[in-house]
Amino acid sequence: MTADMLRLFPGPPEEIALDGAYLAHRLHERGSAGAPFVYASFVVSLDGRIALRDPATGESRLPAGLVSGNDFRLFLELQAQADCMVTHGGYLRDLAAGRLDDVLQVGTQEATRDLARWRADNGLAPQPALVIASASLDFPMPDSPARHGQRVVIATGAAAPAERVARWRAAGHEVLVAGAGASVEGGALADELGRQGLRSVYLLTGPRMLDTMLRDRRLSRLYLTSVHRLLGGESFHSMLAGPELGDAGRLRLCALHYDACAPDGTGQFFAHFEPQPA
Repeated sequence: MTADMLRLFPGPPEEIALDGAYLAHRLHERGSAGAPFVYASFVVSLDGRIALRDPATGESRLPAGLVSGNDFRLFLELQAQADCMVTHGGYLRDLAAGRLDDVLQVGTQEATRDLARWRADNGLAPQPALVIASASLDFPMPDSPARHGQRVVIATGAAAPAERVARWRAAGHEVLVAGAGASVEGGALADELGRQGLRSVYLLTGPRMLDTMLRDRRLSRLYLTSVHRLLGGESFHSMLAGPELGDAGRLRLCALHYDACAPDGTGQFFAHFEPQPA
């Protein structure tokens, strides 16, 4: 890839290469066992949509207008720096149904071999551990983690169905409790992962996990791609869906870049933010 983007902040403005831009953040070096570096990323339209929901079926989809190769490259660079990636049962159900692509491994395609080499050169395991957060524990396990020798951890709450906890453990899977109710809580999950030596934690989840990480003050950085397109649609998902966050939602802009070409000639901003202390 030879794409460039314009760095707008911090200034002065400068053209820089897109390839390697997020690898330069070296997120795998920022956390510790006591305080893992927890980061998330989202792609959003100008009217705040991250996904549209089909009113007839209830199924959600990522609109094609938000998808671009440039954003996907940066997404892969964020994956490459993770000790573990956190996903959720809903993604695995959609994956099994063929509604979403499998993005659970790093550097397995010819075009992304450089990311596998980058992990090896930087002392990371060949693949990040996979953490599946689920309250119901009702999801199919894909076969790709086993094919790639990837560690899998299932995270749930203390009130999760006991018979399903037992079933997953009997099948040989690690199950950790990270929350007092049925759902996973951000602070408890970060603490448990830190105790297991996982220092860089990438959230491949949705609004609920972002919400709990923010409320528990455990989110370290938010990466946001803002596509210059209005989507509309009466039924949609946004980045958050819970009660008001208050001070837990205060963010500071760390960097802003402009991609003038993608997607589909509309352009997009790449930004990242860090929460502000209480």
